Amino acid sequence: MKKQRILTDQKLTLSVSIIQGQEQSKLTSASSIRADVNRQSLLNWYAQSGRDLPWRRNYNPYSIWVSEIMLQQTQVKTVIPYYHRWLEQFPSIEPLASADLQQVLKAWEGLGYYSRARNLHRAAQKIVQEYGGVFPTQLEEVLALPGIGLTTAGGILSAAFNQPVAILDGNVKRVLARLVALPVPPAKAMKQLWQISEALLDREHPREFNQALMDLGATVCTPKKPNCKSCPWKDSCQAYNLGVEFQLPMREISSPLPHKTIGVAVIWNEQGQILIDRRRPEGLLGGLWEFPGGKIECGETIEECIKREIQEELAIEIEVGDRLITIDHAYSHFSITLNVHHCRHLSGIPQPVECDEIRWVSLDEIDQFPFPKANTQIIAALRQE
Repeated sequence: MKKQRILTDQKLTLSVSIIQGQEQSKLTSASSIRADVNRQSLLNWYAQSGRDLPWRRNYNPYSIWVSEIMLQQTQVKTVIPYYHRWLEQFPSIEPLASADLQQVLKAWEGLGYYSRARNLHRAAQKIVQEYGGVFPTQLEEVLALPGIGLTTAGGILSAAFNQPVAILDGNVKRVLARLVALPVPPAKAMKQLWQISEALLDREHPREFNQALMDLGATVCTPKKPNCKSCPWKDSCQAYNLGVEFQLPMREISSPLPHKTIGVAVIWNEQGQILIDRRRPEGLLGGLWEFPGGKIECGETIEECIKREIQEELAIEIEVGDRLITIDHAYSHFSITLNVHHCRHLSGIPQPVECDEIRWVSLDEIDQFPFPKANTQIIAALRQE
């Protein structure tokens, strides 16, 4: 959709106080943050430099909603092919609501953070049941849908319906933190950042303004090398004028990611089939299929771990064979090393002791099932042998 130049009021004077405990932090010579912000300059910049993204080419709330969910924790360039494939498979709310969850997870495979897909599915069913398949337009109703918080709701309602609802995604937090030279990490000033976003919002042109704010953070006010010379707000930006744009936003001290070492079994039966199991629907990677295994305990060898885990999880006996592959993978809160071995089924009928379902499948059939990203590397290794 072609962007048009939009005229708005010229200037906003912004004043916000940051409170730490009972004391007010002195940010400059005064005890408040002030920035004279020209909304029109941002809209002019957006008309010239805004991104041409597929979900901006219409005002369909369903496709905008899908894009907003996919863009949570995921870069635009990664999302675009998934977005197109998703709309081909689930072109509207009704087909998504009636689809089997396994179909939904398979369409999401590789995008990560699979609770997003499960929530999209649940929300679509709720929209069909409670709103006749029509995406709701009231903020309270949108917030009641699974997987939708304030920022996602604001993104949908402003983009689809031009409603004046503020947003505060990662890009916007960074822009605002630099704009007012925020003296604390954004996570410690969320209330104040929401106040700033709401105060800045152009209520006559919320669709374009919110999109412009996101694009400014994504393309100009970037995390490591902000291109301040191209920024339409550089004259108002406290961080730029103080020469601290590279130091902001402030970061919280993070602990090293916990690491887990996992033994994984590719179990073959006499028919040349492989055993896979489906994780329970709740928790990390819920509803996805995987090769069974578990954490290596202190003093255990990989082979001992795999034999024990398979006995505990599936109630069968196996023989652990050659190593297939070792995979390092990181999630948001921990990292893992998967030590994958070929195994041979010896005795016992597999039981879903700690999973929802078990299947014996051929390598040709395995693509029918949704797997976590690390497990798809195991499948690729099997095909290379």
